[in-house]
Amino acid sequence: MIENGWLQQATKMPTTHWDEREIDQKQINLLVIHNISLPPGKFGGPYISQLFIGTLDPDAHPYFEHIAHVRVSAHCLIRRDGAIIQYVPFDKRAWHAGVSCFQGRSKCNDFSIGIELEGTDQMPFTDQQYRALIDVTQQLQQQYPAIGLGNIVGHNDIAPGRKTDPGQAFDWARYRTQL
Repeated sequence: MIENGWLQQATKMPTTHWDEREIDQKQINLLVIHNISLPPGKFGGPYISQLFIGTLDPDAHPYFEHIAHVRVSAHCLIRRDGAIIQYVPFDKRAWHAGVSCFQGRSKCNDFSIGIELEGTDQMPFTDQQYRALIDVTQQLQQQYPAIGLGNIVGHNDIAPGRKTDPGQAFDWARYRTQL
């Protein structure tokens, strides 16, 4: 269930990396699927959340010195075990898509919801992640009916050449069939 923009079954970890949408929430019509791991290829630990809430220590890993200053977020992260962390209410604009375009509309953050899966482009996602993603997607589709199957895309679809996630390991057929 979604209440006041928050998924009730998610662990809430609010960030300041968001702003108000310039559109009415009824115009939210896009779901963007991403993947992330920090450090790259490593799972577990606090680093993704630290990045999204702006507390990532640049000295904790050599890779982090290049990204610790970035102000980025997603609405939710789905961990390898299916646990969901929410950082930004769905009716607010998270900073997940960057320079992007969908069906001729740029600035996809304005009208989309971003879900991160803990993973990489090449490593299969877990059954728990698919179950959680399907559940969250169905709840979002009830709350935002304009998010139909044709309006669920990968980050690579809205930022081609710049982004590759969720990657070749994401099973789109499995996900869409179960919706």
